[in-house]
Amino acid sequence: MIICHCRGVNDRKVRKAVDKGARTIDEIGDVCGAGTRCGGCHPALAELLAARTGQPVEQIYGIRVAVA
Repeated sequence: MIICHCRGVNDRKVRKAVDKGARTIDEIGDVCGAGTRCGGCHPALAELLAARTGQPVEQIYGIRVAVA
């Protein structure tokens, strides 16, 4: 699935970037280019990073998450 439309980066490339050690959205961008243009994919990048590393999304992205 395409995560970053501006750079044409899919979720597989983002996961590989995290597996190579990326721990922030900026670091993901350094490795694969995702999130380096408009920033519209930052929430999706934060979710993928959180799922892969166990970090809370709000810590990665600095947002409040509503608890249902």
